[in-house]
Amino acid sequence: MAQRGRPKCFDPAAALDAAVLLFWERGFEQTSVDEVAAAMNLCTSSLYSSFGDKETLFLAAVNHYLAGRGEVYREAVREGKTAREGFAKLFEVSANELTRTDQPRGCLLWLALPTCSPKYEKLQDEMNRLRASSEAGWLKRLREAVRLKELPKNTDIDLLASYFRTTLSGMSLQARSGATKEQLMKIGQLALAIWPKPSRKPAQKTMTTASKNR
Repeated sequence: MAQRGRPKCFDPAAALDAAVLLFWERGFEQTSVDEVAAAMNLCTSSLYSSFGDKETLFLAAVNHYLAGRGEVYREAVREGKTAREGFAKLFEVSANELTRTDQPRGCLLWLALPTCSPKYEKLQDEMNRLRASSEAGWLKRLREAVRLKELPKNTDIDLLASYFRTTLSGMSLQARSGATKEQLMKIGQLALAIWPKPSRKPAQKTMTTASKNR
């Protein structure tokens, strides 16, 4: 049997798409180099020359995911007219994305490397950094919400973001276990129930010139 080489019309994006789906479905440690090379239609030597070792390929696949399929989550938070609407949209989008039938269930960022053996500790640290950086937009939106008095001034926005992150990671696990879109949407709605009440106060009525002259 002829060995796979690097195709003449090699498409790095398409190859990374294949790697994303395999790592997403099986996880980093459960996926061998031979398996991911086969999925990408490459021989192992071509994989190494094009993407580096398995860890480097995995991070390239994760970043490819974040810039593509994963962008929908960041867009949801940005699109809401208010911060609360943005996070409501995030949970709605998540319920839909995590249960799609044309891709593995759950979220690659949480499922592909939830834990790892000590030899991949640096890779785990990088994944934790990527998870945190993906939430930078959340914190920006929450800070803006405090400034606009959509949230009380004393709101612990780091804790609120952490709570939503925990909820979404749990939704990802639930989706992988077979939860439906409707069930996940209810979880998201329940999470939003703790949203602090706005601190905006009713505008004070000002005295008109006529009333001053009475």
